[in-house]
Amino acid sequence: MSAALRVFVNERPYSLPPGSTVRDALRAAAPELVPLCEAGQAVVTDGRAIEIALDAPLTGGAILRAQQTSRRG
Repeated sequence: MSAALRVFVNERPYSLPPGSTVRDALRAAAPELVPLCEAGQAVVTDGRAIEIALDAPLTGGAILRAQQTSRRG
């Protein structure tokens, strides 16, 4: 059995199963932001502040930031 992935979302640690995506991490950390991200009203960025897709696979130690945007659709 593979070890859980340790990721950080908005500075808080989470343990997720192997094969998890950014969406899975967001569901664990801030589920209210998932529909906002899907609608383009929130974004998730990596540790370098580069926007990352919800379906992107995670690796252990990933650092993510999720927040609402001020963009207008």
